[in-house]
Amino acid sequence: MSARVAALALVCALAACGGRSQSDIAADSMEAATRMSRVTAAVANQGLNGDGPFAKWILPPELAEVSGIALASDGRIFAHGDEQGRIAIIDYRTGVFLKRFKVGERTINGDFEAVTIVGQDVYLLQSNGKIYQFREPAGDERDAYTLHDTELGDKCEFEGIAHDPRLDVFLLACKQRGKKPLDSLTVYRWRLGSTGVEGVSVLSIPNDLVIGANDWKELHPSDIAVDPVTGNYVLVARQERALIIITPEGDVVESRPVPGKILNPEGVAITRDGILLISDEAAKEPASISLFRWRAKAPPAGADTSSMPIDSASTMPDSIRP
Repeated sequence: MSARVAALALVCALAACGGRSQSDIAADSMEAATRMSRVTAAVANQGLNGDGPFAKWILPPELAEVSGIALASDGRIFAHGDEQGRIAIIDYRTGVFLKRFKVGERTINGDFEAVTIVGQDVYLLQSNGKIYQFREPAGDERDAYTLHDTELGDKCEFEGIAHDPRLDVFLLACKQRGKKPLDSLTVYRWRLGSTGVEGVSVLSIPNDLVIGANDWKELHPSDIAVDPVTGNYVLVARQERALIIITPEGDVVESRPVPGKILNPEGVAITRDGILLISDEAAKEPASISLFRWRAKAPPAGADTSSMPIDSASTMPDSIRP
């Protein structure tokens, strides 16, 4: 399928094509094709370097408090807001919205903080450690969900979830305990079906080892993802505007400020073709998802990573509303 035909399919998926003029559809198709070409060129690293995003997709008001993003196996982004179980699906190559749906016969409410996808199942995390499991509906209908209580709500306030396919466990990133910050970067490994401490292990790294030469006083992780190439865990922390990479064994690969001018990093994901996606909650500007080039290889052992730049491409970003 050519880029132009693929782009037209994306636009039609959003607009249903029937109620729009041919000229509007053609203009949108050309725009989507342009975006797709720029993303493809940036991933190929065609002479582009720097620390800024090579594309930036502006999100609508309904995602002003975008709390989490996750990638499906087909590369689509699933994004959600903070207070209701509403999911938006976006093509990361073009920023085109493909679908929106709500979870539950009556839309579920809660303090939703993160989302991850395993196979066809979507897992939406509340800050109290409860997880809603459901599937993407085929159309506008609403599918039933299964509620899992990890019984870890008294241990931490959680703001990130990811799935480690090598260990077949869910990673729950701990932001804080009550109102008290933690003295370590803490990730709970929870196996589906476990309750309480059964089937749970904790990965804990002292803050001073993670912070290194950075000027952060504490750490408040806001999301976690698994690098599909290295298997490393990648975290962002909103309050510190931090980007942290650790191995599953607990070694710190890199810790540094998030790239670009992202003020409120709430969600993180990494594509198989080498793109780092970071969602930015609305503040002075609308909420957005920024795309950066991502290196697949970890730094050599013993390397000083405190000043190592993200392998990103910088042009004037495509700040275009979907």
